[in-house]
Amino acid sequence: MIYFRPFLFNQTKRNRQFPLAWLLLIASGWLLAAGFLISSGAVLASPDYVQYQPIKQQVKLSIGEVNTRRLKVPLITWGGDIATIYANGNQARTRDGSIFGRKGLDLELYREDAFLNQVKSYVSGETPFLRGTVGMVTAAAELLNQDARTQPVIIYQMTWSTGGDALVVKPSIRNAKDLQGKSIAIQAYGPHVDYAARILKDANLSFSDVTIKWLPDLTGTDHSPMAAFYESDIDAAFVIIPDALALTSGGNVGTGAEDSVKGARILLSTKTADKVIADVYAVRQDFFNSQRKTVEAFVSGLLEGEQELAKTVKSQAGDDYRNILRASGQILLDSAEATADVEGLYADATYAGLRGNQDFFTSSSFPRRLSVLNSEISQGLNQANIIAGPVTLEKAQFDYGLLGSGVNLAAEVNKPRFDESKVAQLITKRQQQQSISEGELFSFNVYFQPNQTAFSADLYQDDFSKVVELASTYGGAIITVEGNSDPMAYLRAKKKGQATMVLGRIKQSARNLSLARAQEVRDAIIQFAGSQRISLDPSQFAVVGNGIANPATGMCGAEPCAPKSEQEWRSNMRVEFRIIQVEAESEVFMPL
Repeated sequence: MIYFRPFLFNQTKRNRQFPLAWLLLIASGWLLAAGFLISSGAVLASPDYVQYQPIKQQVKLSIGEVNTRRLKVPLITWGGDIATIYANGNQARTRDGSIFGRKGLDLELYREDAFLNQVKSYVSGETPFLRGTVGMVTAAAELLNQDARTQPVIIYQMTWSTGGDALVVKPSIRNAKDLQGKSIAIQAYGPHVDYAARILKDANLSFSDVTIKWLPDLTGTDHSPMAAFYESDIDAAFVIIPDALALTSGGNVGTGAEDSVKGARILLSTKTADKVIADVYAVRQDFFNSQRKTVEAFVSGLLEGEQELAKTVKSQAGDDYRNILRASGQILLDSAEATADVEGLYADATYAGLRGNQDFFTSSSFPRRLSVLNSEISQGLNQANIIAGPVTLEKAQFDYGLLGSGVNLAAEVNKPRFDESKVAQLITKRQQQQSISEGELFSFNVYFQPNQTAFSADLYQDDFSKVVELASTYGGAIITVEGNSDPMAYLRAKKKGQATMVLGRIKQSARNLSLARAQEVRDAIIQFAGSQRISLDPSQFAVVGNGIANPATGMCGAEPCAPKSEQEWRSNMRVEFRIIQVEAESEVFMPL
């Protein structure tokens, strides 16, 4: 087995349907793989698009009894599965004395990245487990819910994708709204439908507003979204991060050299949209009912495995660390030497842990809980004609605190994501350069009354709820809270011929007032979230006072345009929220 290009396989996850040995000789600039050739970014063969067929048309519901003699547990090539391997004693068959072994389990781990194959094994009874994202399980549940025995029960959240997946776009797309009318390449039966559904929703679009081009493979072949992106009729593609970096000349703007596409850039990755793709385990309902203690032991072992793994990774020393890297490399990537790739897999996933599972399954206020994701994704899959109607996922009614009694909750502390001083410097610089909207994904306004300085949650509950949801979904984005003032006082003074000093004081007063309003709104939102038992990261919010420099009525030369109606006048009295991607500004992120 030959490995090349650091992190090439870091995100080859979830639905990898090709042997790694097909990928050779990247270092020399050529990729020769079972009869197809890609050289210096030029794809010589056109991608074969597929027509998406619902899983219920792909898999026959011929139900078999679950084989309980030795429980087979599927893995996928993803960072979250490293903890499962660790809990199993760093081998495919449960090792005596391992975390799972001490809980009386005897498991056989096996990698199955083709989700359709997982579904077939699940239906036949070869395994009672499904391993995928919430979206993948939702897509399968339309078939599986037809029989009570195979109804999937979601038992555990492993991770959130926090950097491993990305939306790459061509120059005509500057923000999410620009996706309207465009062609988007996505892998069929993979995790990126979840991602697409959420982004379209927040841009006030749906699948009917875009053209989806389905590909059979995730990466590494000329039938993948990356390969399709080279085609002139493809405007955007959901890809894994190594492909995104190649297409954009290392995450900047594609130069057209080597594997890149001229002008291509990452609109956003899951480093920004860090609460969109959730990886989970589900089990068959009949197995859950008859073997509940076994399922509880499995979940308890995963919780303990995650925390023990985190300690081992943090130390990065000794045989324990080397053993988990080599074991995961062998099981997930077919090579014990692929240790750098395993480290990359781990880095691009954030484990939910005990607190995260409690929020995901049992909290009625957590914005990204299972029921919310299930509803959101179900609607998106329905719009994309992947399922025929709403699908509800069953969840285990577990006491995760009891199952995680061996886990130290104090170790799961949420730290500030951003360096507030660096964020303030970045926003001030952009404000001075009149480029504050650079990297904008979404934006919306909250309007206020003349002379208003207080913002009650009673009056702005819907607006505040929207901000909380966006902050919770796009935890890697900066949210600017920009106060804007009515320019009429300034324009009247100027018309009267007031002195430059007087006009300057009016402008400064407007800036101060708009900044105070923005701060009041920011504080009110954080207080509102707290009243809902939702913890927001204050470092994510950047407060800006625009004064009269950014009127909704526009600028007439160097001065604000005078409102021509009461409606225009009131439109200037607003606080504008922008969700801004700052992934390229690495200095704003706090070190772990």
